[in-house]
Amino acid sequence: MIPTFDQLLRPLLAIAAAKKITRRTATEEMVTAFKLSQAESAHRVPSGSSTFIGNRCGWAMTFLTKAALISKVEKGTYEATASGKKYLISHPQVITHADLKLIPGWEEAWELGRQKRRERRGSVASDDAPDALSTSTPEEAISEGIKTLESDLRSRLLAAVLDQSPEFFEKLVLQVLKAMGYGSGNENSLKHVGKSGDEGIDGRINQDALGLDQICVQAKRYALDRPIDRMSIQAFIGSLAGQGVTKGIFITTSYFKGTAEEFVTRGSATKVVLVDGEMLIDLMLRHRIGTRVKEAYEVFEIDQNYFEEE
Repeated sequence: MIPTFDQLLRPLLAIAAAKKITRRTATEEMVTAFKLSQAESAHRVPSGSSTFIGNRCGWAMTFLTKAALISKVEKGTYEATASGKKYLISHPQVITHADLKLIPGWEEAWELGRQKRRERRGSVASDDAPDALSTSTPEEAISEGIKTLESDLRSRLLAAVLDQSPEFFEKLVLQVLKAMGYGSGNENSLKHVGKSGDEGIDGRINQDALGLDQICVQAKRYALDRPIDRMSIQAFIGSLAGQGVTKGIFITTSYFKGTAEEFVTRGSATKVVLVDGEMLIDLMLRHRIGTRVKEAYEVFEIDQNYFEEE
């Protein structure tokens, strides 16, 4: 029988404590550990996008990561953390979803970024971490499931961006801006610069055919704990002035300090828009850059108008 994702938690953590794992190697290990038949290991989810065991291993690894029991050590590769190894000793038999929810920081790990998005939308905070849904209606269960999937996708998408080179990131942000409608429509209206001597300018956007209305872009692929300060924004504005440009977009994978955000709101002839990591991920998802539709579900209901007598 194919194990549920929570039945995979401790076996996967034990393997990650012994050696580095990837989703593929973890799946292979679980197929062997649970003695799955060829038919069971090849059994696919309804959409056909992955096998059941592969899908469940992926989610088990996600939950272990959120609990800080395993962490990424290189692209697509994970190993147990120091706390993960201690957790194995304190849980010699099984590790359940309920156990993970008791780990300090569990709720915050799933909450990361949601508060800022709620503030943008003006919505009220809610307890939307992945908890038991036994008291939920089917519609509520679907909604909560989608929130969990979105939270996981956002963190994995940002991690994927951070794994790339600075040059890749500079080209990525130009692709995002193009998808948003920036540029004159000409194929060459968005140009990647990003080289030594560029005065901190990574891209140029011509908003008209002759380039009279131009926007300069700076892209910083920074770790999440490395914010952009006011000095960086001042330097960017100085570069814009040197280029004779009055519009700029500063995009980062991290976030902006309050002093930086306050600085750009002051009255100035140079207009600069700041895009942090959360907003960048919003835009990538909205314009489907770096993502694809994995599965689509339709929920039907009775069309009462059809059955009403005329």
